[in-house]
Order: sequence, then C-alpha cells, then structure tokens
Amino acid sequence: MPLSEEEQRLLAELEQALAAEDPKFASALRGSSMRSRQRRIAIAAGGAFLLGIALLMTGVILPVTVVSVVGFVMMLASAYIALTAWRKSNQPEPLRLVGSDPQAQPVSSRGRDRSRSRERASRSASSSSFMERMEERWRRRRQSGF
Repeated sequence: MPLSEEEQRLLAELEQALAAEDPKFASALRGSSMRSRQRRIAIAAGGAFLLGIALLMTGVILPVTVVSVVGFVMMLASAYIALTAWRKSNQPEPLRLVGSDPQAQPVSSRGRDRSRSRERASRSASSSSFMERMEERWRRRRQSGF
C-alpha cells in the first residue's frame, strides 16, 4: 500500500532532519547498493575492455579488418561505461523517499540552488587567490633572475 502525500512529506522531512543532524548515520542507512552496483559495472566494463584488446589484436594478426574494428569499438564503449560507472560510484547518493519511484527527484533538492551558488562563489574566490599567488611567484622568479 503506497504512502499518502502527507505521510510522504513527513517522511521526507524526517530524512532531511536526519541527514542534517548526522550525515554519517544517514549515509549508512542509505546503504551502498548503488555504489557496489556501479563498481560491478565498472569491473565488467574493464573485462570487456580486455576482450576488446584481444579482438583488436586477433584482427591485426589475422587479415580480418572487421574483427579489429569490432574490438576497437568494444574498447571505446567499455572504457566510456567504466569511467562513467566509476565516477557515479564515488558520488554520494541523494536521499529518496521510501517506496517512491527511483526515477523521481531527490528529496533534498530544496535549497540546493542557494548552496550551489555559494559553492561556486567560494570556488571562484579560491581560484582567483590561487592565480594571484601563482602570478606573485612568477614575478618573484623573474625579478630574481631564474
């Protein structure tokens, strides 16, 4: 039996409060099923990459161009899949409503725009100070004759 809208809203508020209060505990409750799935995909894609190398070499040794092309395409596709899955496995999972559609938006999406703009501002400030430090070092090196 699905939850009513009021129950879903209350559950979402509880999850947000839990995540804000104790992020480690909230991440432990979320589980690592998505991460382990993404890592399994990355490992399988690595195996497919090795198979693609074998096909490419077989096509080069034997005068069969089609086998080489298939091996090369297999290597490219598996490398893309592996890198994408590996990146996703290293990202934190957003909280989702229990019993909700996996395609649905994350629960904690409210207020993210403000925090993202703050993060961008702090990144630009830190990168500008980094650039200023690098320019200062460059000026000192040029003045000292190195």
